[in-house]
Amino acid sequence: MWPGVDDLVITPQVRAALAQVVTLVDDAPIDLMSTPLAELEAVEVLIGSWGCAPLDAASLDRLPALRLLAYAAGTVKAVVTDELWARGVAVSSAAAANAVPVAEFTFAAIVMIAKDVLRVRDAYRANRGEGWVSGVGPAGPLGTHGLKVGVIGASKIGRLVLERLRTLDVEVGLRDPYLDPEEVDELGATPMGLDELCSWSDIVTVHAPELTATRHMIDAERLALMRDGAWLINTARGSIVDTAALEAECASGRLAAWIDTPDPEPLPPTSPLWDLPNAVLTPHIAGSMGNEAERMGLLAAGEVGRFLSGRPLNHEVRAGDLGLLA
Repeated sequence: MWPGVDDLVITPQVRAALAQVVTLVDDAPIDLMSTPLAELEAVEVLIGSWGCAPLDAASLDRLPALRLLAYAAGTVKAVVTDELWARGVAVSSAAAANAVPVAEFTFAAIVMIAKDVLRVRDAYRANRGEGWVSGVGPAGPLGTHGLKVGVIGASKIGRLVLERLRTLDVEVGLRDPYLDPEEVDELGATPMGLDELCSWSDIVTVHAPELTATRHMIDAERLALMRDGAWLINTARGSIVDTAALEAECASGRLAAWIDTPDPEPLPPTSPLWDLPNAVLTPHIAGSMGNEAERMGLLAAGEVGRFLSGRPLNHEVRAGDLGLLA
C-alpha cells in the first residue's frame, strides 16, 4: 500500500473485525519480496489497497498457501494477473464501498450546478451582498425542479446516483447497453441512446467503465449534440471523454464541465480548463477520502470472514468480469 493508506483503510475497528477471524502477520503493510519467506508460507488471505503491487508469479511463489485477495479499494485491474487466476485465488473488491462517496459527490455536484452555486458565489462576493442575485442563470432558471439529468452507465456508482436522484423532482435518462427498458424503468429512468441522451440532458454524468469500447465515447460529435449551457460531469475515468474536444467546447463558453478524473491526470498547466469560469477541476476526490476509506476496510474484513467460514463472497471479482468493470 502507499504510505498512510493502511492507517485510513485498516483502522482499529477494521483490525478488531479481522482479529475475530484471522491472525495478522504484521501490524504494518508488508513488502512481499523482502518479508522473510517463513512469515509468508502460511498466509492464506492477503489484504490489499491503493498502491498494492501486481501479484505476479514472483510474488505468488512466496505465497504458496494464498487463497483469497481481499482488495480494500475499487478496481482490481492493476493488481490481478493471469497467474493469480491460474492459481485459483479468489478475489474480492471493495468497489461497492468506494462507490458510495463517488455517488454522494456526484449528487452534490448536480445540486450545486442546478443552483449555479459557483457563479452565484462569485457574483455575491463581487457585489458584497448588495442587490439580489437573480434566480435565472446564463442557461435559464436555476434549481432542480424539472431538471433533465442524463446518466451514462448503470454501474455500482451509476445506480447509487440514480437512487439519490429519485429524491429530487428531476427527469432522468439512462444509457446502459446491458439493460432492457424494463430494468431501466425499475431504476426510475427513461432508456435512451447515447446521442439522444446527450442532446436531451441539462446535465450529463458519466459512470461507465474504462474499456477500449468506451475510450472517447464522449467525443467532439457527442459534445456538439449537447444543448447550449449544458454541463458534463465526469467522476468515472478520464479516457471516456475526449479532453481536447471538451476544452474547445468549454473555451467557447457553450458547455460547462465538472471533471474529477481528467485525461491525462493531472491536466497539463496549459489546459484552458484550469482557468475557465465554466470548468470545475477537482483532484480525483470523489472517491473515498479520510474517514470514508474505513468503509472499504470494513467491507474487506467482512469478505474475509465470509470466505473463511465457507460462505460465498458478496463482492467477488472473476477473471471474466474485468472486461465490464471499471
